[in-house]
Amino acid sequence: MESLRFLIDVALILFAAKIFGIIARKLHAPEVVGEIIAGLILGPAVIGIVNQSDFINKMAEIGVIMLMFEAGLTTDMKKLKATGLKATAIACAGVFVPIILGVILFMSFYGYGPIGSEQFIKGLFIGTLMAATSVSITVAALKELGKLNSTVGTTIVSAAIIDDVIVIVVLTFVLSAKGSGTSVWITTLKAIAFFAIAIVSGFIVYKAFKWLDARYEHTRRIPIAALCYCMFMAYVAERYFGIADITGAYVAGVVLCNLHDVKYVERKVDVSSYMVFAPIFFAGIGLKVSFENVNPTLLFFSVSFVIVACLGKIIGCGTTAKLCRFNWNDSLKIGIGMMTRGEVALITAQKGLHAGLITSDYFTAVILMILVSSILAPVLLKVLYKPKSA
Repeated sequence: MESLRFLIDVALILFAAKIFGIIARKLHAPEVVGEIIAGLILGPAVIGIVNQSDFINKMAEIGVIMLMFEAGLTTDMKKLKATGLKATAIACAGVFVPIILGVILFMSFYGYGPIGSEQFIKGLFIGTLMAATSVSITVAALKELGKLNSTVGTTIVSAAIIDDVIVIVVLTFVLSAKGSGTSVWITTLKAIAFFAIAIVSGFIVYKAFKWLDARYEHTRRIPIAALCYCMFMAYVAERYFGIADITGAYVAGVVLCNLHDVKYVERKVDVSSYMVFAPIFFAGIGLKVSFENVNPTLLFFSVSFVIVACLGKIIGCGTTAKLCRFNWNDSLKIGIGMMTRGEVALITAQKGLHAGLITSDYFTAVILMILVSSILAPVLLKVLYKPKSA
């Protein structure tokens, strides 16, 4: 009956995630922090009674897709339009500042190489790893704080989506320089094509859902159809356009965010997400942590990598937010909100491994960056939101 082992794994993850989520809340920390710690304890880093499996990974993937779909559903289009240019500027700074710092860090540890050399390309890739943002954890934290639909929350989500697109283009450029990727121009055109098609098709889809909403108001067929559309957009984005699936899910949510029944749809989606998929996603981050192949040099590099990666986002995004006329408090919130890393960083690391830009040992640094930023960002956001509302 070993084939049924996944049932025990799911039960352990959900139980531990809930218990540690409650403990985190009692300690005035966001629940997602407790869920990540639950995965860390259950996984190979501590007691090792739950291992990653393809099933758990797929459940976690659905979890992050549903989180981003919910973020899209709760988007205020007026605020999204108002923050569009600011979000683009913040995203650009949030990519290029970490890349520059990443190159400097890598060469400080492993030696200088001229522009165009393999050493320089490896440093550029390390910087690209630092540039990848994962907004899903920030979304969960902002949602818990009731600030997801604020101007700051909308700016963070918009900037993170743009950030992902820029990182994909930069990653393609780096892989092309190594001789193992497709043309950067093709990738850029694919990204533009996706958003163009999403806008045109989204208008048609919105009209269809508006008709369905008027005819079958407050019926379960509407959230079911909406979730199907979300999954379809997530698949199409990654499969045919090379855009992260979470971007497709977020776009699907934005398309439907002005429906009359959008609150009902969001509430129904949230039930499944909150009970099963989201806890598995957050615990899954902790499950990926292992300290088997850590040596002093790699550990020192990993710690430096994490510090520089976190500061790079805060400095790049926070300073640019201030230049975009946000106050210092909101600028810091945006910088910290953009600090989290997740699945995009893991995907980027995997691409680099296949291209020979890094070895598997560097996954320790990437996982540590994901773990630290995923725990630190929600805690700091809660502290910053405590004195006054955004």
